[in-house]
Amino acid sequence: MSTENNNIIKFLDNCSLEVTPGGAKKIEDFRALIKPGTSVYVTFLPGSDFNDTVATVKRLADEGMKPVPHFAARSIPNLKFFEENLKILQAEAKVDEALLIGGGVTNPVGDFSSSIEILRTNLFQKYGINKLGIAGHPEGSPDIPPAEVTKALLQKNAYAKEHGMEMYITTQFCFEAEPIIEWDRRIRAEGNELPIHIGIPGLATIKTLLAHATACGIGPSMRIITKQAANIAKLLTTRMPDKITRDLARYQAEDPSCGITQCHLYPLGGLAKSSKWLYAVKDGNFKLNDEGFDLTIEL
Repeated sequence: MSTENNNIIKFLDNCSLEVTPGGAKKIEDFRALIKPGTSVYVTFLPGSDFNDTVATVKRLADEGMKPVPHFAARSIPNLKFFEENLKILQAEAKVDEALLIGGGVTNPVGDFSSSIEILRTNLFQKYGINKLGIAGHPEGSPDIPPAEVTKALLQKNAYAKEHGMEMYITTQFCFEAEPIIEWDRRIRAEGNELPIHIGIPGLATIKTLLAHATACGIGPSMRIITKQAANIAKLLTTRMPDKITRDLARYQAEDPSCGITQCHLYPLGGLAKSSKWLYAVKDGNFKLNDEGFDLTIEL
């Protein structure tokens, strides 16, 4: 196996996945799709019931996975709600890791307008959560001006140091590597020291990818879709994760200052399809071609 193949396998090591509570209800047994010990993020969508997140977290833990619940600051009504749910998660699933985001609502539903306000309650540590992901924006945030994004990131760097918390950045998915590489180098120059878990898109139709990209405010890397749109036949057969995975694995291997330590796979076309791709590549069942990978097993 070539050095580049090995770099790709290394890049996908410890790759995390995610599921919505609604999507979880359609999965009979997570163990049939993903390997025990895998970190699985559980989303908390605006307007949803956090009890559904709790139930999904508990089920994942019972089935041998490492659940990572989302907390969306602007969707948390008050301090009491936040603390009560942390208490439940600890009691029922021994959760020790979470993802904290601002949340995709324009007007906060309650007392919190930013993730730093949630951090400063120090309640994560009180309830055993000492590893925390925060949101990163390689192509900018649709909700926050660039200067505010930089300020917030440096505040979280400082918080992690002051409180001894293991903190990392998790990003939305992009479609190409260049904006990610530019962003990593820029935030490093601005003072970021937090490791990055980079988001990559799973297997999905172009329609699904476009819908998610539009909803998430994903910008410059959208041009890769535009380029491909001229050739629909090719578009429908190209696996979107292949090229970005290959390019970022090369960047990680060649730049010793690279801030990307692992990746997070968004299973946009379904957990079964994306996890099968992930394990095929992680297990070395692929050959390199001009576009990405030729898998040696059927998806």
